[in-house]
Amino acid sequence: MNASLNEKLGTVKWGEFKLIDVFTVKNTSNILAYNIIEGSGTVPYLCASSENNAVSTYIDYDKKYLEKGNCIFIGGKTFVVTYQEEDFYSNDSHNLALYLKEGTKSKNVFLYTASCIYKSLCSKYSWGNSISRAKIQDDVVTFPITDNGVIDFDFMESFIAELEAERVAELEAERVAELSAYLTVSGLDNYELSSDEENTLKNYQSLKWDTYNLEKLFGKSTRGKRLKGDDRIAGTLPFVTAGEASEGISAYSSNDVEVFEKNTTTIDMFGSAKYRNYKYGADDHVAVVHTEAVPMKAAIFVTSACHKAAHTGKFDYGHNFYAKDADALDIQLPTKDGKPDYDTMTALISAVQKLVIKDVVLYADRKIEGTRQMLKSEL
Repeated sequence: MNASLNEKLGTVKWGEFKLIDVFTVKNTSNILAYNIIEGSGTVPYLCASSENNAVSTYIDYDKKYLEKGNCIFIGGKTFVVTYQEEDFYSNDSHNLALYLKEGTKSKNVFLYTASCIYKSLCSKYSWGNSISRAKIQDDVVTFPITDNGVIDFDFMESFIAELEAERVAELEAERVAELSAYLTVSGLDNYELSSDEENTLKNYQSLKWDTYNLEKLFGKSTRGKRLKGDDRIAGTLPFVTAGEASEGISAYSSNDVEVFEKNTTTIDMFGSAKYRNYKYGADDHVAVVHTEAVPMKAAIFVTSACHKAAHTGKFDYGHNFYAKDADALDIQLPTKDGKPDYDTMTALISAVQKLVIKDVVLYADRKIEGTRQMLKSEL
């Protein structure tokens, strides 16, 4: 919590109240799990679990067992305390439903009072000593009060509203940071598709493709040199070997090895291709395809084409992919005027990056909205 909320808690006055003086308490109906069909309707079926705000599933059932919402629900055997906004069904008659006596209060007030009830009574009730309507007759709960000694529902309302705003602001900040990070890594300044990118995606099925040999496009591939684990000296240069873990980077070395340029493609002994946008060393089970002169996003596209052509299951421990295999490799690329169409490749990769980033942003937005709803249903 921020300083403002902590300050409010530090200055608030508190008073003790008998629970039954503040709430009307009733036992819920009892609908056993074997009598329902999970997912059969839209009404929450509560099972006193601490997960998912005590909702087990959503069902359609006899309305005479329906409990009114806008109440605090307490799991009789588990002492899970939640706010239930909507009408619901209950799995156990030991569960309790608490309704505020003082008129209709907002969701925020119920959230705060639910927290007060839990904090006041959680040390008393548990699975071995379950709560009941009879037991709570003399239970006392601490609530914030006004100078006149009455429960301060206005304080509860404003506190929860400010707490929700704080959490949403934190998520908004995370969203901006995530978006900024993705944009920085991808070299983009936004995630909106340009007209060229939209047209490229729209016309993808009509693109012209041709077969190109790697050696003819980029010259002979280079093979790295073996560097045994015992001989490696810790450093900062990524050293690439065969494998998928950590993109094939097995160590960071300061050994005197050949350093390959960034914006190149590696193909390991299994035919798995990786794009490298950094300088690195490599062992003898790695072939380096020299795409340095190709635009970055087009080089990424070429890497994908290499992977599709080489990673077919043909190469394994008994039959390794080497630099000579890279030289002989034919790949499919968009073509224009008899040459690889690097502009189209760049537009395609840029569009894919933006669409992925947009999905991340939309996911973050959904997370923020989900948090809004969660904060309205539980503390």
